[in-house]
Formats: sequence, structure tokens, C-alpha cells
Amino acid sequence: MRLSDLQSKNIVNVFDGKNVGSIIDANISNDGSIESLVIEANKKFLSFSKEEDMLVPWSDITKIGEDVILVNLKF
Repeated sequence: MRLSDLQSKNIVNVFDGKNVGSIIDANISNDGSIESLVIEANKKFLSFSKEEDMLVPWSDITKIGEDVILVNLKF
């Protein structure tokens, strides 16, 4: 599976059912495995506060489906 395949999927948190955001990058270990996905920070129109991009550890990914990636995040 390519990163571009993952980027087209919605990211949904199974903890609260909310859409987490969009994948913009991935952190790769020296052995070539994915350590975490980088999720784009929420962009709020006319907002002066800048949110940081979020890292989702690979271990928090519950399921990768055809259209959705389910993650288990507790904020």
C-alpha cells in the first residue's frame, strides 16, 4: 500500500466517532516500517490560533478499510 492510498481515506477516532483529519505525511523508521502518521491540523477560517499537526502512532490504528482508517485516540 502506498502513502497516497492512505491519504485518500478519512481518519475516524473510534473513541468518539469524530473525523480526525487528513494524512499529510508519515514517519518512517530506519527499517522502512511506518512509525506514525502525520495528520493535518484543523484549519479554522479567520482563526488566529495555529494548531500543530498531530502524530498518530501506528499502534493506535485499529483498522484500515476501503474508505476509512479507524484510530483509537483518547484526548
